[in-house]
Amino acid sequence: MAVRRGRGSTGTKGADRTRPRPLRWLIRWTLRLTLAAVAAVALAVSAYAVFDPPTTPYMIAEARRLGGVDRQWVDLDDVAPVMARSAVAAEDANFCLHWGFDMAAIRAALEAGANRGASTISQQTVKNVYLWQGRSWLRKALEAALTPAVEAVWSKRRILEVYLNVAEFGEGVFGVDAAAHHWFGVGPDALSPTQAARLAAILPNPKARSASDPSGAIRRKAERIRDGAATIARDGRAACFEDG
Repeated sequence: MAVRRGRGSTGTKGADRTRPRPLRWLIRWTLRLTLAAVAAVALAVSAYAVFDPPTTPYMIAEARRLGGVDRQWVDLDDVAPVMARSAVAAEDANFCLHWGFDMAAIRAALEAGANRGASTISQQTVKNVYLWQGRSWLRKALEAALTPAVEAVWSKRRILEVYLNVAEFGEGVFGVDAAAHHWFGVGPDALSPTQAARLAAILPNPKARSASDPSGAIRRKAERIRDGAATIARDGRAACFEDG
C-alpha cells in the first residue's frame, strides 16, 4: 500500500530555510568586523613602518587650540646620537631588551603605587601616533594591543625615530627638530650631551618645564640622564638603534 506524503512537508522545509536566524547573522557580522579591524590595524602599522606620520591626533588638537604647532620631521641620521641615547636613558633604559613592555618596570611601578609610570618608548609611540591623550581603560587596552604589533613590524630604530619626531617638547613644540631650535637655537644634529639630556629631562611634563633655563631639579635630573646615556652606550643597551 502506497504511503501518501503530506502536502505541507515541502513548504515547511522552505520556511525553515527562509526563517531569520539572529545568532548566525550576529556571528557572521562579528567575524567580518573583526577581520576588517585586524586588516585596518595591519595597514596602519605597516604604513608607518615606511612612511613618516604626517601628524597625530594630539598635534591636531593642539593646533586647533593654539592656532598651529611647530614641528618638522627629521630622520634619526640627522639627530645627534646622544639625543637618542638620552631619550632612552630618561624614558626606557631597557628599550633594546624588551618586546614592547618592560615587565620589571611594571612590577616596580605596581609596588611603588600610582606615582611611578612604567610606559616604554614603544607604548608612548603607539599612544602618540595612533591614540588619544588622557587615561582610560579603553585607550590602555588599545595601546596594549597595538604595541606588540608595532614591535613586530617596526625596527627599534624606527620606533625611536618616530618617537623623537612626535614627542611634545613644549607648548606647541613637537619633535626633536623643533625642540632643538626652540630651546637652544641649534639643529638636532648639533645638540650637545647637556642639551640632549635637558630635552629628555622635560619630556614627562614639557609645558611646565624649561630646557634652556631649567630649575635645579631639572638640572640634577639632566645630569643623571647624561650619565645614563653614557652608561647605555658603554654596556650595549643602545645597540638596537645605533648605526653599526
